[in-house]
Amino acid sequence: MVSAPTPPMGWNSWDCFGTTVTEAEVLANAQVMHDQLLPFGWDTVVVDIAWYDPTARSHGYNENAPVVLDDYGRQLPAPLRFPSSASGAGFKPLAAKVHALGLKFGLHIMRGIPRRAVELDLPVYGTEWTAREIADPDHVCAWNPDNLGLNHDHPGAQAYYDAQVAQFAEWGVDFVKADDMLAPYHDREIAAYAQAIARSGRDIVLSLSPGTHLSTHHVEHLRANAQLWRISDDLWDRWEDVHAQFARLARWAPFQQAGGWADADMLPLGHIGIRAERGDDRDSRLTGDEQKTLLTLWVMGRSPLMMGGDLPTTSPETLALLKNPALAEVLRSSYDGREIVREPLDDGELIVWTAQGDNCSYAALFWTGGAAREVQLPADLPAPTRDLWTGTQTTVREYTIPAHGVCWLELSSRYL
Repeated sequence: MVSAPTPPMGWNSWDCFGTTVTEAEVLANAQVMHDQLLPFGWDTVVVDIAWYDPTARSHGYNENAPVVLDDYGRQLPAPLRFPSSASGAGFKPLAAKVHALGLKFGLHIMRGIPRRAVELDLPVYGTEWTAREIADPDHVCAWNPDNLGLNHDHPGAQAYYDAQVAQFAEWGVDFVKADDMLAPYHDREIAAYAQAIARSGRDIVLSLSPGTHLSTHHVEHLRANAQLWRISDDLWDRWEDVHAQFARLARWAPFQQAGGWADADMLPLGHIGIRAERGDDRDSRLTGDEQKTLLTLWVMGRSPLMMGGDLPTTSPETLALLKNPALAEVLRSSYDGREIVREPLDDGELIVWTAQGDNCSYAALFWTGGAAREVQLPADLPAPTRDLWTGTQTTVREYTIPAHGVCWLELSSRYL
């Protein structure tokens, strides 16, 4: 079983480039991560959906896309977008460049087998079966047209995933985001993909999406087969999206443990929407205080952190938030993160989260109202010692929290 002892921190191309990211853009983001963010824990670069579609566009998916495949129906990067993949090299050259920067390389893949592979009835690598024999046309993705399902009553379905992941491993892939796995919950698909990773011989982290209405009922199956799993649909730069994650993360927090992490989705921060599936070119519409709230909630809930904005064109102010050393400190060393207070007050809620550290504890006081409010650190918590957003020492117990804002504190000791 691949391990993910702590939640990963990285960058994903979806929020800024949607289906259209290019090799040059991936490398530009990897370079900024190496130069500015790697010392603060950020180390994973992920190419999101449709890297095999040479006709990919903003704001949607293409029907009957001329996806690039090898002779066995496995997706290949579109050479016009990823020039180093020419002549069947796949992502191996790009992954090598990312690895040379001290980073990990990841990619997105859809559940199932490409429609084009089935139309061409291509052979399944290492078998006498063909794509048409193993396809399941009755269980297809409702929102993306690229693939048909796989019939897991046929052994060729597992053989196809084995061959696909073996190719990823040969390219040097460290992280796979497998989509259309959780809504509805495809237990056999998830187990088959985990089996393929185990057979590949490479440590590859498996991240499952999209997580719409995902129930904690599945937690044991998830832990047995994956390292990350989304707990919501796509999250965008709207306060209502962030606010909805408070309840989801509170529900999943008791289940967070080394090797298996509930994922509250990417961080729609910085320069997003450049050629995205949702919205136009823009800087994140979240206020600075809302951005701090998002980051603090994700860390206290121990969700993976995947930056969604284009790093080279993101403002220094946003990059400064990502460079806060407290993010990696609390994300990677705390435990028992949980919501302990949810109190309606006037036009909002006071929500308090706590987490334990080795020789200290942490508290986050969130205020969801539309105007600033003075709040008290709960009396049963230890004395504060440090403000984790300013880095300054503090001993006071009363704070003015801005609209949709947070006060994030290190406390003097652990507590029961």
